[in-house]
Amino acid sequence: MIITGDDPEYIAFVKARLSEQFLMSDLGPLRYFLGIEVSSTSDGFFISQEKYIQDLLIRAALTDERIVETPMELNVHLRDTDGDPLPDPTRYRHLVGSLVYLAVTHPDISYPVHILSQFVSAPTSVHYSHLLHVLQYLWDTIYHRLFFPRSSSLQLQAYSDATWASDPSDRHSLSAYYVFLGGSLIAWKTKKQTVVSRSSAEAALRAMALLAEVTWLRWLLQDFGVSVTTPTPLLSDSTGAISIARDPVKQDLTKHIGVDAFYGRAGVQDQVIALQYVPSELQLVDFLTKAQTRAQHGFYLSKLSVVNPP
Repeated sequence: MIITGDDPEYIAFVKARLSEQFLMSDLGPLRYFLGIEVSSTSDGFFISQEKYIQDLLIRAALTDERIVETPMELNVHLRDTDGDPLPDPTRYRHLVGSLVYLAVTHPDISYPVHILSQFVSAPTSVHYSHLLHVLQYLWDTIYHRLFFPRSSSLQLQAYSDATWASDPSDRHSLSAYYVFLGGSLIAWKTKKQTVVSRSSAEAALRAMALLAEVTWLRWLLQDFGVSVTTPTPLLSDSTGAISIARDPVKQDLTKHIGVDAFYGRAGVQDQVIALQYVPSELQLVDFLTKAQTRAQHGFYLSKLSVVNPP
């Protein structure tokens, strides 16, 4: 159990009352919880999973210690039929499952983990080789931490994007989003869309369905006593999607897209979100939808406050 707050006396009172009802041990300041390590400095907080990665690499029996600087190679489009079926898929499933949990603190592996998790039912030798590539990346980045600065504001900002028809098997698009609280990354997700989009604008519009996450975070901040009175900026590099979401006439012409378009429109009308255009080169969500070059990878790490402490 984690108890947090800004009133030390009340925290002590809560712990005392709980200890009257349950057998408890006070472990002091938060350092380690469910495989997640927490540390702090005068500048802010860091979360990481160094021990979890070490245990994962031991279980994987990784012998190839080649340094790879990105978790996935460029222009990789995996299919069900690539390679030979693994005689026993259990190892692949266990490792991918561990990577899914690791992605809780490592947005840099979210995209490859999403891709690899699609093949857990029938993995092949090719899928396994790309899994090993991710593990080799973790070998070199084991000390990476996600940083939360103390000076961060309490203003939400979201990014959404989609890669149109990116799945070579069924041409479904890939949606992704980030949500920042000030300068701190607090939520992110990569998800395959359930239907085929007929244009990149449609795919980007469906990605704006992250409005549900933004709404929940706004309510959560209000429960914490934080005043949320202005719309949350939602940044997208799709002028077509922004135009459709803002214009009810265009939405009438695109009813085939489904409820996502109307969900985004309602968010604009209710002043939950404020759509803003961001140039493609500054669209941070590309990190969650496609493989990057070494230079791009480093750029996104810095923007997301993924740091390698000295």
